[in-house]
Amino acid sequence: MSDLQAAAADTFPKLLLEMARRRPEQPAIREKEYGIWQAWTWREVENEVRALACGLAALGLGRGDKIAIIGDNRPRLYWTMTAAQAIGAIPVPLYQDSAAQELTFVIEHAGARFVMAEDQEQVDKMLSIRERYPALEQIVYDDARGLRHYQQDFVNAFEDIQARGRGYDAANPGFFDAAVAQGNGDDTAIYLYTSGTTGQPKGVVLNFDNLVKTAANGIALEGLTAEDEVMAYLPMAWVGDHLFSYGQSYVAGFCVSCPESSDTVLHDLRELGPTYFFAPPRIFENILTTVTIRMEDAGWIKRRMFKYFMALARRCGTRILDRKPVSLADRLMYGLGNLLVYGPLRNTLGFTRIRLAYTAGEAIGPDIFDFYRSIGVNLKQLYGSTEASVFITIQPDGEILPDTVGRPAPGVEIKVAEDGEVLFRSPGVFVEYYKNPEATAATKSPDGWVHTGDAGYLDDNGHLKIIDRAKDVGRLNDGNMFAPKYTENKLKFFADIKEAVAYGHQRNYCAAFINIDLEAVGSWAERNNVSYGSYQELAAHPDVLNTIKSHVEAVNRDLSEDPRLAGSQVRRFLVLHKELDADDGELTRTRKVRRAFVAEKYESLVEALYSDQDRVYVETEMTFEDGRKGTIKADLQVIEAQTFGQSEPLKMAG
Repeated sequence: MSDLQAAAADTFPKLLLEMARRRPEQPAIREKEYGIWQAWTWREVENEVRALACGLAALGLGRGDKIAIIGDNRPRLYWTMTAAQAIGAIPVPLYQDSAAQELTFVIEHAGARFVMAEDQEQVDKMLSIRERYPALEQIVYDDARGLRHYQQDFVNAFEDIQARGRGYDAANPGFFDAAVAQGNGDDTAIYLYTSGTTGQPKGVVLNFDNLVKTAANGIALEGLTAEDEVMAYLPMAWVGDHLFSYGQSYVAGFCVSCPESSDTVLHDLRELGPTYFFAPPRIFENILTTVTIRMEDAGWIKRRMFKYFMALARRCGTRILDRKPVSLADRLMYGLGNLLVYGPLRNTLGFTRIRLAYTAGEAIGPDIFDFYRSIGVNLKQLYGSTEASVFITIQPDGEILPDTVGRPAPGVEIKVAEDGEVLFRSPGVFVEYYKNPEATAATKSPDGWVHTGDAGYLDDNGHLKIIDRAKDVGRLNDGNMFAPKYTENKLKFFADIKEAVAYGHQRNYCAAFINIDLEAVGSWAERNNVSYGSYQELAAHPDVLNTIKSHVEAVNRDLSEDPRLAGSQVRRFLVLHKELDADDGELTRTRKVRRAFVAEKYESLVEALYSDQDRVYVETEMTFEDGRKGTIKADLQVIEAQTFGQSEPLKMAG
């Protein structure tokens, strides 16, 4: 797109019209349904959005109104965003797995009058919310299954709204184009609500300039084109999906594909073979865990060949990917490994065509990071936030370091405050927190510098290294720095550990709760004929506890080598009797630990870690998959782990 065209196309509806004019027959979006991929071209998407926008306008949605959007990644839900923006309304995507009570706050706070719901499950949530919030006037649904007998006049099918829109468009032929032309880059594009780790979610207001310019900068840096393909499977309420699956698609013109369901993502990924992929570390960890489990179940010849070529890949694979010098012998053997192991593995994972992959949100383990890069997947870490429209730093090609998050992204400035907090300024800086001027003023300075809340530093190469959340960085009683998130992330690098929560601020030492990964540990149990009846029983198995202890001590040895973080070694830990769960309030919907809530809920367990107890009894209320609540009881073992590089004796007083 030329600079002149880019300047004119400063909103997503304008970009849609431009793509429909320039690439009318090129696929814009796909969806898999009943096992078949269906595609819509840019011209067809324009027609779908035009009919929907006119239908919503006929129904009463106007400029400045808000429309909530809830469901899995579906073309019609993405079209709703564009249709709303075309007539000056503001989309407010919601996390689809949230309970009605959680959604009520966001809908009321945003003042949403309309909602686009994917299916019966989401419609039922909205009906229950409407009983408490009658200002929710209209509910439109995509999937009609189960909704045949819903007779409320304010509940309408997507097709019916579009049919009304086509009539409205025919009666008002200039309406849609005039409404799109009226939009400007500084108009509000969307409200994205934060996950609310420490309180109620905040509504981040982003305008079109924030998103379009940031999308364009990322596209220019990485050389993305209209020929690229992306799979949209992450929550639509998350800023990463909004920029990668929506914003960059409209700016670059590439195709976005929606999987059949959340359960078929990995299968659909293999079928599709995208060229551009984003996943949080947990996804990459889960995929690697699956690979590891399968290889343990393979025959001895395959296992031996896999281990040999993976050792070779660890030695020279990342150097080959970064186009650095490698001996001819290693290069030839790597080529053979690519034929026998790496290529088939990438194909099995759906990574054959990937030329660019990102991970962000949490730190990714160096071994996991190097695994993907060593088999030829160009995986990079980036650092971002909703308030930045995603991009703060990106790892440049040829400068991929596993322990940093790269250099400032195009157009981004970074500085580190005296207290170690990272600040940034960029074209993507959010406008404000909706209805929260106090939080806006506390986060964004008048000259545009944004406080990230993260502690970090710039290394000698100008790369940013994030240590922890600034508010979470504390001090042990001996004065050593305590960085809980850094310790937790290193623990989660092990496939057997799914979650960890570390404590230590104003204590004598660091201690931790640990969740096992049921899939990885369950696979070990199956291979070793270890029977168990529940997560709780497996988590308390002596061999599992010994394995977790070895992982904790490996992390301690690693931490001891960094004088700034040696104090964050874990001296005592316990393996929790249940998984931390968003339904129990212990995690956010983006699976971030609500640290203060967990500390309060399990106060007796925290205190046991700072006592001379070697066992502690606990009763916990939990939510089952069907929504029922029950109580789980356990007698947990408190385990002491070896620490390194500290000669003072262990002090039990907290």
